[in-house]
Amino acid sequence: MSLPAALRPSTSPSRLRRPSWLAPRVLRTEALSGLVVALALIPEAVSFSIIAGVDPRVGLFASFTMAVAIAFTGGRPAMISAATGAIALVLAPLVRDHGVEYLLATVVLGGLIQVLLAVAGVARLMRFLPRSVMVGFVNALAILIFLAQLPYLIDVPWQVYPLLAIGLVVMAGLPKLTRAVPAPLVAIVGLTAFTVAAGVAVPTVGDEGALPNSLPVLGVPSVPLTVETLGIIAPFALAMALVGLMESLMTAKLVDDITDTHSDKTRESWGQGVANIVTGFFGGMGGCAMIGQTMINVKSGARTRASTFLAGVFLLVLVVALGQVVALIPMAALVGVMIMVAAGTFDWHSVHPRTLRRMPKSEITVMLATVGVTVATHNLAIGVVVGVLVAMVLFARRVAHLVSVDSVLDPDGSTKIYRVRGQLFFASSNDLVFQFDYAGDPPNVVIDLSDAHIWDASTVAALDAITTKYQARGATVTITGMNPDSEQRHTALAGNLTSTH
Repeated sequence: MSLPAALRPSTSPSRLRRPSWLAPRVLRTEALSGLVVALALIPEAVSFSIIAGVDPRVGLFASFTMAVAIAFTGGRPAMISAATGAIALVLAPLVRDHGVEYLLATVVLGGLIQVLLAVAGVARLMRFLPRSVMVGFVNALAILIFLAQLPYLIDVPWQVYPLLAIGLVVMAGLPKLTRAVPAPLVAIVGLTAFTVAAGVAVPTVGDEGALPNSLPVLGVPSVPLTVETLGIIAPFALAMALVGLMESLMTAKLVDDITDTHSDKTRESWGQGVANIVTGFFGGMGGCAMIGQTMINVKSGARTRASTFLAGVFLLVLVVALGQVVALIPMAALVGVMIMVAAGTFDWHSVHPRTLRRMPKSEITVMLATVGVTVATHNLAIGVVVGVLVAMVLFARRVAHLVSVDSVLDPDGSTKIYRVRGQLFFASSNDLVFQFDYAGDPPNVVIDLSDAHIWDASTVAALDAITTKYQARGATVTITGMNPDSEQRHTALAGNLTSTH
């Protein structure tokens, strides 16, 4: 028996649950956060265009297309992708030698490489990132964000400094009173209104470069489709793809930690590739995740894709339709925003004396190496790679010293048993050969590996060398206690690692 129509659950579209980001309060937070991010993107996009040696429109269009595309394709909601300094530095030599059309072709190819790397599972490599490298990455990022603001504070009118101080006070104090409106937005609007009304002459956004007055246009890069062209752009495309993915995945992990949520790193990887392909065809210089702007977005309360999409839309509206108004924004206001971002990004707990006293020296070394190399090269990717390499070397060195060899002689004196404990790999097994008394041992030697594990060919070669040394003296060696994985590796490689000639 069916229920009366009045009692049956309604399935009409009007009763369907709407997405959480469409709730008025959430959408207002996302929109305001996106607006602040868009304002902060403008001077940086212009600056990165100058670094790359291209027209400011190329950087601004890239920030628009990257943000809008990644809002749909990315795996980390609320993360901002746009034109970045790292990508600008990688591509600057190409622009200088071959021109902007080759840049656009490189961006498209770099995006394709990122998609292929995503399919190959590059995102899974993030599990091998030590925490000390992540802390160093965050701290280096904060330092670089701060250092990037210094040029706007040197050789400028004295009025810049009180404006900056007022902006910092507003951004630090307003959240204690209300969070209804993002404090950075209040500071930007307030300082702009004051400088315009009072006629204060200070550097503005308009001084950074000409803003575009038209929309980006879809087109194909005008380069010869030849092997020679591929040879020119491929190295730059690969470098761009790797740097972009590394910064984006690191940023995604950082946002995961801040928001206590999980993101799809594989989707983020191919999403970055798709966004760069779109950007290249729309005349943009390419990009990746922007950590500073992402921090602004997240710290302003944004948590969904709506803020990322709206940041791109607002950016285009601001520079195309309201360019004359945006050009009036004093750089002091935006510098203040970025200084607050730098202060909020830095992990102050990691450098507290109490933390440093408790932290192992190896962890501190890895963190300092990451920070030092990143700040010296102004390249987060290089700093992370060096940090990981230092962590690997120190870890291998530490584990190598955890291997021990004990021996016991049978009562009848005919057999000596060596018990090996620890993880045997290239760093620890190199010294293994010197732990045995070849000249003084009896004719029967037993090597017990019950408490050890063979990880690589270097260990098998070391065991072969030990066996050979004993056999040369007429002794018999028996290796026992290997677990299945170690036994399989030993059986496959023993006796096959050195030349018989």
